[in-house]
Amino acid sequence: MLAVIRIFILGVFVIVAGFLGSLFCLLRPFHRNNTALAAHVFGSMHRILGTQLDIRVPESVKTGGPFVYVANHQNSWDIFTMSASLLPGTVTIGKKSLKWVPFFGQLYWLAGNILIDRKNSSRAHGTIGTAVSAIKKDALSIWMFPEGTRSYGRGLLPFKTGAFHTAIQANVAIVPVCMSTTHEKIKLNRWNNGKIIIEMLPPVATEGYNRESVRPLIADVYGQMLTKITEIDAEANSEVSPKSS
Repeated sequence: MLAVIRIFILGVFVIVAGFLGSLFCLLRPFHRNNTALAAHVFGSMHRILGTQLDIRVPESVKTGGPFVYVANHQNSWDIFTMSASLLPGTVTIGKKSLKWVPFFGQLYWLAGNILIDRKNSSRAHGTIGTAVSAIKKDALSIWMFPEGTRSYGRGLLPFKTGAFHTAIQANVAIVPVCMSTTHEKIKLNRWNNGKIIIEMLPPVATEGYNRESVRPLIADVYGQMLTKITEIDAEANSEVSPKSS
């Protein structure tokens, strides 16, 4: 019964937030802070999932930028959890087809996020240029999921190169964003689903790297994220285990 109630609340929320958010964005379409504002509204719904968020952001990230953020993408609950950690002046990169999702898609587009056509390789490749332009001309930070898909409990998947080429070409640092494992942790019929930790690591400089030498940079960031996710998983799991309802 609790699961049904939660799904109903979240469904109504997406419709209402998408509609009202789109109207708001029409007043300032593609504004640099639209995405962060909408993300925080969606992120506030982690409470409906029965979770607590512990978001940790280094001072060097709060006061620096623009950056390319790279985060681990786990499942569809990310929109109600990880989204709460987006900082102002940040936009994300998503599939072009999202624009046609009722209510949410229109908000996602009007908020100023970058849409790509994954079925068209030439256009998808041009996304790097679009992201680099947004960073250089508008001082926007870009949020990307380097795994390219949701992991669904398979751990940190291998990284694709797009986010790293973007950071190198824009000459900005990369900020790894690590979220503790939520796969099989969020159970809709359980009242208390425990704590989720989201921790941003200090910026990783990209100076000295180029298209040919990107692999060591990817390996460095991947290693840092894997280590940190292991650490915060242990910390989150050390909390009092939630009881099944």
